Amino acid sequence: MPGSRRARDPENGPRAVVLDIEGTTGSLSHVRDVLFPYARERLAPWLAAHRGTAPWRHILDAVTAHTGAPQDEASALALLEQWADADVKAAALKTLQGLIWAGGYAAGELHGHVYPDVPPALEHWKSRGTGRFIYSSGSVAAQRDWFGHTAHGDLRPLLDGYFDLTTAGPKADVDSYRAIAADLGHAPVDLLFVSDVGAELDAAGEAGWQTVAVRRPDDERAAVTGHEAVASLTPLLSRPGPGRSTAPVAAHTQEDPSDE
Repeated sequence: MPGSRRARDPENGPRAVVLDIEGTTGSLSHVRDVLFPYARERLAPWLAAHRGTAPWRHILDAVTAHTGAPQDEASALALLEQWADADVKAAALKTLQGLIWAGGYAAGELHGHVYPDVPPALEHWKSRGTGRFIYSSGSVAAQRDWFGHTAHGDLRPLLDGYFDLTTAGPKADVDSYRAIAADLGHAPVDLLFVSDVGAELDAAGEAGWQTVAVRRPDDERAAVTGHEAVASLTPLLSRPGPGRSTAPVAAHTQEDPSDE
């Protein structure tokens, strides 16, 4: 397969780890059984409550951009509901879901599920100087809310930045991983992508990244093939810290303290 890659030098660990969310750092069932239904039943009320505002216009414009045809509120809502039912990775839907979830987090009705091995893994990588990033189809705002409201507390200080469909591109697209590598200022071989989806790992591997597949014990899907596989993040902590042979070039993160 085009996917699995390892570092050029086994003594040099990844300079940055990029993590998926659902099925990798958090429960797939929490997303499908809690977050998605919560947003789905609030699509119409949200559009009605925000009618005429800038966020409302942004959503309609995003639906128009996705379809290539002008949309009013009614037609946009019909499409958003169809996309939600089919779990379409459309930026307009992901943005609106994030806005709705933000209200749920603020009201204490929602929390972000994180497996117990995740906080210590992030702390370990931080102590080693390894960059820690999230890449999800969910919006950057939704990702921040997820990690800011967990049973383990606010984990955002342990993360350096976030990528989504609008900042990196589709997760099964090779060019998305090339874009992330360029943004981080590291050679692809010095980056590790961890996900539960084979097509995403294949794309990252084709872009030259190191890849590791995750299949959690509570996940009944078939194992991902063609990539190193783990059942938690813990086995990854035995890898060496980032090597010093390849200096990062103008590395920066997407985290903005003003957004906290």
